[in-house]
Amino acid sequence: MDEIQEKINKFVKKYNLECSNEIRFIDLTSEIGELGKEILKGNDYGRKEFSNTDNIESEIGDVLFSLICVANGANISLDKAVESVLRKYENRFLKNGNIGSER
Repeated sequence: MDEIQEKINKFVKKYNLECSNEIRFIDLTSEIGELGKEILKGNDYGRKEFSNTDNIESEIGDVLFSLICVANGANISLDKAVESVLRKYENRFLKNGNIGSER
């Protein structure tokens, strides 16, 4: 994932797309909403079994791009973040038999 983060970072710099992480987060939430809309379309708003829409791949790409930009803006390695969360979930599963957060 570090390679993908660097690829995105170079793209953002090449096209002068730098902005604050607050703006990146707003963009991320917007893209998640658009992905949600595609998911709803894919199951006809719960009336049928889900199937991919024509735009779902693009919307997932938009979410990933935005999330990677947020991580880059916060100097977070996604490799490290994923390894950390996998350890967290494994510990929860070993302790509780599931990975749900403790309440």
